Amino acid sequence: MKFILAILSNDDSPVASNALNKNGFSVTKLATTGGFLRAGNTTLIIGCEDEKVEAAIDIIKEYSSKRTEIVPSTASYDIGRYASFPVEVTVGGATIFVLDVAQFLKV
Repeated sequence: MKFILAILSNDDSPVASNALNKNGFSVTKLATTGGFLRAGNTTLIIGCEDEKVEAAIDIIKEYSSKRTEIVPSTASYDIGRYASFPVEVTVGGATIFVLDVAQFLKV
């Protein structure tokens, strides 16, 4: 058995989790916040048999699109002086962790 943690953009998570559900995967959603952009994310938790891992990953990939956004960035020029300027960054996509499950209990 495997434990999948998939971190997706809030924009992508509803369609990805619905597609996973339609394909027989049980999904738990957690609201999370990324450290770099400090933007909202969704972490999907999926437990599945080993042979279904690739199918789950394929679904997540299909519904997790990368895109670019302009975000404010702050630079310090000297003590007490800061300037804010826009920076283009790639957001979206998914970060996926697949872990082995040593024991599974449903009590």
